[in-house]
Amino acid sequence: THCVSGCVCPHDQVLDGKGGCIAPEDCPCIHNGNSYSPGESIRVGCNNCTCRNRKWQCSEEPCLETCSVYGDGHYTTFDGKRFDFEGDCEYVLVQNYCGQQAVNQGTFRVITENIPCGTTGTTCSKSIKVFLGNYELVLNDGHSDVIQRTPGGKMPFQIRSMGIYLVVDTTVGLILMWDKKTSIFIKLSPSFQGHVCGLCGNYDGNGNNDFTTRSQSVVGNVLEFANSWKVSSSCPNANRTQDPCTANPYRKAWAQKQCSIITSEVFAKCHSQVEPNEYYQACVDDACACDTGGDCECFCTAVAAYAQACNELDICISWRTPSICPLFCDYYN
Repeated sequence: THCVSGCVCPHDQVLDGKGGCIAPEDCPCIHNGNSYSPGESIRVGCNNCTCRNRKWQCSEEPCLETCSVYGDGHYTTFDGKRFDFEGDCEYVLVQNYCGQQAVNQGTFRVITENIPCGTTGTTCSKSIKVFLGNYELVLNDGHSDVIQRTPGGKMPFQIRSMGIYLVVDTTVGLILMWDKKTSIFIKLSPSFQGHVCGLCGNYDGNGNNDFTTRSQSVVGNVLEFANSWKVSSSCPNANRTQDPCTANPYRKAWAQKQCSIITSEVFAKCHSQVEPNEYYQACVDDACACDTGGDCECFCTAVAAYAQACNELDICISWRTPSICPLFCDYYN
């Protein structure tokens, strides 16, 4: 297995990069800079990939994509487009009532209500409403309430707890996760690709056209796009708010110090998978903005959002400590 003549391998073997020789079929596979031996498996999205003969062989299950909303108006659409929007109204996150043909053919709608959570005009999600069939589910103040608008029909969703999250499983291929505070994760079946609209985008695999307004026109301005998804036209249009760290400069150094955990070695395993800098900046903004109480909660929510994005790719990071956003596992278990 050792190379000879100045590290030249026999004709039926290749260098292994460690001064030895191996058969070609024993070469490792590479994923995100890491080497994996033949027979080793990894999880990519919802599929398993196994290293065989230097190549990854993956299952081809259709995966649910995720739209996320957290903290001070930070959104990531199903197609991965990130944007920030602060508006003090109810907004459509996702629905399949889109376009003229679908006005009377839709089956579900998810609405979020935003309220001010700081003196600089920052807003956070207060309540979530899920409309499905003749049922309405209201998630608010850590609790869930079911409203049946007309008699009859089986309840189209189940509600369960999973750690810090309240999870809503629906019969139509939509899963909603809520941390009972300001984080919302909506997972949607591939059968809805290209058939939804709202602040979560159109789920067609192209993030460039996610800013599609209620009137089905693609725009480049986030305010024009997001304001079009107000539930009530009587609500005022949102305007850009001032930078929270400029408004509260005394909080900036603390915010940067706390949020640096996202770009630190703690999350090193995830950095090549999920770009950390946008999450770091969102964390700093939120930590500066929450100046009416709950500043640590805003910071913890921002870091948890990055941890959840890593977790979606099966990179589990143990970042919480007794002094940083602790959880009482006995309680949640």
